[in-house]
Amino acid sequence: MLDKLIPPLGTNKKKKRVGRGPGCHGKTSGRGHKGQRSRSGGRVSAWFEGGQTPLRLRSPKRGFRNSQRIVYDIVNINDLNKFNDCDVITPEELKKAGLVSGRNPVKILGSGEIGRAFIVKANRFSEQAIKKLEERGGRAEIV
Repeated sequence: MLDKLIPPLGTNKKKKRVGRGPGCHGKTSGRGHKGQRSRSGGRVSAWFEGGQTPLRLRSPKRGFRNSQRIVYDIVNINDLNKFNDCDVITPEELKKAGLVSGRNPVKILGSGEIGRAFIVKANRFSEQAIKKLEERGGRAEIV
């Protein structure tokens, strides 16, 4: 049944065959004479402005972007309550639990309360996080 289906008449158009001799669209193949657009691969990007200074360079710049800024994956101390069965929490454990991406260094912040004592290994700790860990008898280790 499906093999008998055909598209309605006039919906499928044959592709223009260019560059096949002087009879029809030969020689320059409908591209005109010379210039960038006549050559193969000769296209300009959509944002190209014909050689004038582009808009992104003309517009005023503001602020400062630090190229050496370190972006941390942040974990709050109350998120560590998920780990009831283990004593040592590492960045790998946090990645398995889905709390961090695993691409960036990990920083532990002191928001919330912690249920029990842990040994937490991370790249950075806030002062409050260290204080709360040590109150419970845990420890903060910088990796």
